[in-house]
Amino acid sequence: MLTKRRGISVNPQGGSYLNHTAIFSPLGAVRVVQLALGCAVISLVAHTAGYSAPYGMFCMVVWSICFALSVAIFILDVTWLHSCLPVSWDNLTVTLAASATLLYLMASILYPVYFVSSECPYNDCEVRNFRIAVTAFSWAAFVAYGAEVFLSRAKPGQAAAYMATPSGLLKVVQVFLGCGIFATRSEFSLHAATIYCAVVFAACLAATSLLVALNVCGRAAPLRLPSDRSVMLYAFAAVLLYLSAAVVWPIFCFDRKYGTPIRPQGCPRGKCAWDGQLVVTVLCFINLALYIADLCYSQRIHLVTQRPRV
Repeated sequence: MLTKRRGISVNPQGGSYLNHTAIFSPLGAVRVVQLALGCAVISLVAHTAGYSAPYGMFCMVVWSICFALSVAIFILDVTWLHSCLPVSWDNLTVTLAASATLLYLMASILYPVYFVSSECPYNDCEVRNFRIAVTAFSWAAFVAYGAEVFLSRAKPGQAAAYMATPSGLLKVVQVFLGCGIFATRSEFSLHAATIYCAVVFAACLAATSLLVALNVCGRAAPLRLPSDRSVMLYAFAAVLLYLSAAVVWPIFCFDRKYGTPIRPQGCPRGKCAWDGQLVVTVLCFINLALYIADLCYSQRIHLVTQRPRV
């Protein structure tokens, strides 16, 4: 007997109410490993390793959110309940996996930089050893999430979710770096030119986020968006905008007429405006390269938006 909701079968197999492939498959095994590693990281941090200050809080929030989302994804997949959700399941899972990969990468770098030292704090090596273990498990979880992205990626000649294509995965990274630009809390209001750059960053971030959201929610196909043309035109416009920002931002931040070409002496670490401007410059150039790559992919890849699995 099939249980249906909103016209969608909750039991696609017609006999089994549990999705065995959610566990007994390479993708399912990777997700189980993610759960185990995420639980280990959070437990070690809460038990002895500890966390403090904004960077420590950020790492703990990243690990907790990724673990919670992994639990939700695993339960929904095992029980077939994802078929009741008004989303494109394949687009959603690969997007979350790619986002978790990037977040774990950042946490795996920040935590040892600020909390792991060669010397034992207060002559207590137990805390240091726990922090080293946290770092190791965090890097292992990063690999596990990266493995899910690799397994979920679009294969040549096969229909796949848009977010599993190179263009879709690039957009996840673009959104991540766009958020990173504003997370630096750099002073965007110094000049009219830097305000223009902030508008460019915000507009591209909003547009890319909208494209990701439409595909994850499964609304790209119903809206009859011309995928190939619209994505390519947007990528071309984003390249031009980011190219202009990549020229304007460094001039008005590091030229002697408008800013400071070298880091001011005595500028406090973590609170130096010059550091924030440098980070924005680096992220701007990286995102420019990603938009160029996205434009190249958009010209030759046949995009397929997949409906949620039933």
